[in-house]
Amino acid sequence: MKRLTMKIVAAATATMALGSATLALAQAPAFPTKPVRMVVPFVAGGATDVVARLLAQGLNERWGQSVLVENRAGAGGTIGSEIVSRSNPDGYTTLFASGSVLSANQHMYRKMSHDPGRDLTGVSMVASGPMVIAVGPNSKFNTLMDLVNAVRGAPGKFTYGSAGVGSQVHLAAESFEFFAKMDSVHVPYKGEVVAITDLIGGQIDWAAPNLGAAINFLRDRKLRALAVTGPKRSPSLPDVPTVSEAGITGFENVGWFGVAVVTGTPAPLVNRMADDISKVTAGTTFRDRLTGLGMEAVGNRPDEFNKYIRSEITRWGRIIRERKITAL
Repeated sequence: MKRLTMKIVAAATATMALGSATLALAQAPAFPTKPVRMVVPFVAGGATDVVARLLAQGLNERWGQSVLVENRAGAGGTIGSEIVSRSNPDGYTTLFASGSVLSANQHMYRKMSHDPGRDLTGVSMVASGPMVIAVGPNSKFNTLMDLVNAVRGAPGKFTYGSAGVGSQVHLAAESFEFFAKMDSVHVPYKGEVVAITDLIGGQIDWAAPNLGAAINFLRDRKLRALAVTGPKRSPSLPDVPTVSEAGITGFENVGWFGVAVVTGTPAPLVNRMADDISKVTAGTTFRDRLTGLGMEAVGNRPDEFNKYIRSEITRWGRIIRERKITAL
């Protein structure tokens, strides 16, 4: 009898909790009733921008309101994240960022006016995908180990480009160099596409762009892929080995992208936004477009996303200290 009573109480408690959550969501103000601003902290054309615009299109259709993508590039994404950190906590200003903006910048920039880990809260991870170790079409490096051995033999002679100090592709390249015991000179750009353009032209020796940003250049043979950084080969590049398969055993690095809002945004509103984002990312059109870019759709819950962000803050903090990566 006592056990039965405990089961009844537990069931009643669960029902009340579910009812409270449903009531809170029902009582939340209608959203959105006006256009939503989506700040992308990098220039147009890179992987972050491309995925943001795909999501914005899906949310436009779902919400019946415009989602206005605004590129506010600079300082490795900190300019854009600062704008959102100072916004009203009403959901109408969102940040669409790569992982480095939400997890690594606070370890590198000594004079930041905000702390992304404290001042921003994750809504949902939207997409993830590997980087690709790439060289220009006329490069003398035909395999990953050709590149690694050349750089090892002449530290500081070769160069790699990134989307800017602290960007996701910068950190991926630094992590790869640390793991491969090599040392190239970093050349930061204001975006992935700018770096890729110089890579094609031979101004830099290699780069580790997001596959989503590089895929069309690879298909057009304007770039040559030496390896992908994920744990398995990409369906978009089935003939390209992983870094581990190509000779640097055990290395992997996956980039990710997600939506965040200023801390203090009401939880029912954050959950509602996450629900709508997950419905967009689950759609066939969105998933097919991402697959074409060599990426995977995610669409997880705020608690899961924020737990992952915290783990990434810890991981990148360790790597940044070990590599002594700093920004002004």
